[in-house]
Amino acid sequence: MTEKLSLFVPGRLCLFGEHSDWAGLQRVINSNIVPGSSIVTGIEQGIYADVEVSDNFIVHNKSDELKKSWVDYESTMQLSELKKTAASDNYFAYVAGVASYISENYHVGGVKITITKMTLPVKSGLSSSAAICVLVARAFNRLYNLNMSTLGEMTVAFKGEQRTKSRCGRLDQACAFGDNPVLMTFDGEDVEVERLVVKEPLYWVFSDVGGEKDTIRILSDLNRCYPFAQNDIEKNVHSALGIENQVITARAVELIKTGDAPAIGRLMTEAQELFDKKIAPASPVELKAPKLHALLKDETIKSLTYGGKGVGSQGDGSVQFIAKDARCQKELVEYLESKGLSAYSFTIKPRRRVHKAIIPVAGFGTRLYPTTRAIKKEFIPVIDTDGLVKPVILVILEQLYNSGIDEICLIVGGEEDIEAYTRFFQAPLLEDHLRKLPKKMQEYENKILEIGKLLTYRIQAERKGFGHAVSLCKDFANNEPVLLLLGDTIYRSNTSKSCSEQLLEVYEQLDRPIVSIHNTPINQVVHYGILTGTWEDKKEKVLRVTEFAEKPSVEYAEDFLGVPLRNGKKAYFSVFGQYILTPEVFTQLDANILANKATEKNGEFGLTDALATLIDKDGIYGFVPDGEMFDTGNAEAYMNTMHHY
Repeated sequence: MTEKLSLFVPGRLCLFGEHSDWAGLQRVINSNIVPGSSIVTGIEQGIYADVEVSDNFIVHNKSDELKKSWVDYESTMQLSELKKTAASDNYFAYVAGVASYISENYHVGGVKITITKMTLPVKSGLSSSAAICVLVARAFNRLYNLNMSTLGEMTVAFKGEQRTKSRCGRLDQACAFGDNPVLMTFDGEDVEVERLVVKEPLYWVFSDVGGEKDTIRILSDLNRCYPFAQNDIEKNVHSALGIENQVITARAVELIKTGDAPAIGRLMTEAQELFDKKIAPASPVELKAPKLHALLKDETIKSLTYGGKGVGSQGDGSVQFIAKDARCQKELVEYLESKGLSAYSFTIKPRRRVHKAIIPVAGFGTRLYPTTRAIKKEFIPVIDTDGLVKPVILVILEQLYNSGIDEICLIVGGEEDIEAYTRFFQAPLLEDHLRKLPKKMQEYENKILEIGKLLTYRIQAERKGFGHAVSLCKDFANNEPVLLLLGDTIYRSNTSKSCSEQLLEVYEQLDRPIVSIHNTPINQVVHYGILTGTWEDKKEKVLRVTEFAEKPSVEYAEDFLGVPLRNGKKAYFSVFGQYILTPEVFTQLDANILANKATEKNGEFGLTDALATLIDKDGIYGFVPDGEMFDTGNAEAYMNTMHHY
């Protein structure tokens, strides 16, 4: 159990596919209804809070933004008391609804939630209610280690909100996935979520339109069209929220991934026209929306944007635009505010691409003595999959080169090591030696020299552990994410993408520290760092880590570290030898070294210790690549590699 945490949950904006979440739910009655699909993004505005274990359920405010109207809420964790609040018109009905669901389904105590900052506007179509519901679900989950995935937190938030008088759709709680866009698919009771990776920044502006709308009336009118369409208007609603919506969201996914802002703007305009033509007639009073359409036709706004559309349930509530660039985004906010409207900007930012890698190779290689008297352990040869005999380090570096990594830092033991690498990777073969090589190998010689151009070095003069070695590369990382590999381990992928490439792709979706992991027999856990957590996906490839134990006993692993699988069994996962480290990892390593937090057994600074600290602070993930690892660091492992790689 964790005693205290700081959390942030953003608001959310539905970019495409409003209303299709509850329309897709109707498939449980009418299988001819097409599954719903929506593109939803978290925004920069949200709720910041400190959460801690408590006997009661308490929501307290310290933020300046809420001081005027706020009165603290406190309740016991008694189900009846919480459900009574949830069913009332009380300001805290939403949070009580989620707490009541937790009380009914989990045997836990209470939490105290202290809101420290609130930048999310209320009643603006940005789901401030969903954000606070997700915050409550996440607080209970993280403090009491309830092993919910992000989708699980989202589901609990939705079920809790359903206990109130609100009837918001399931896309609202997409804010659980953070400030990045996701594609949500709604097939009856099932919800699928796919994170979208954006390649270029997209500049959005949302604003109220200065009007009023009756959301309950809109939902009631549209709900009459389901589950079976009885007339042309209802058939049009089914079509617009069904197959036509699927086509639009599929196109939007590709445009958002590539960052094609002009095409996204045109598609927003097209989606609004479809809504006005086929959905608005089902609720003509509320969805006529004269103020919304006046803003969409405003010539000044059109000069600053590529397109726009309504927000949420639509009507005269809120509007969203995609601006042409950062300057236009700023000018649009100022223009809307000059008209007396509340306007906000947010930017969907591309994930930081990993283009740097670190490989510690400072060890002497005592387990391979006496060979390491003559050559460094990472220069021991293996037969690669292309049939060439290569030093282990060349196999590793070549995979990085092919993955698009363009800067590599080797952590070596001294100047003599740098000289050895320089001779191998930067000194061309003598001309008479080169001429004796087959043409294929002459071409490969050029590749070796190209790889050599990527290399830089850091010297670990004192052997103070793996974490200490990595910390020496903080200036090389330069506040960017980096890929960390071991110098005596090679990988063979079972797909066309190397294990490193698979890991890099997952990082772009999550933007959090990631450790590659693989299944390890229970009798072997005492030799490795073992991770446990909750699966984030149905394929059981991405694990949100909740604990990281270094060389645990079999008994402890069986009691606390098993990861449940779909087949009902448990698995144990150890580090696969590949990591993506974010700037936060280097900050934590520095803090551990400064505080002299070395591992008691050997006096070394471990990377595991730093990662374990970040589990509660920022979150880390495990990823199961489709491939195998081959160790070359000892005689037995080296023999296995020579036989099976």
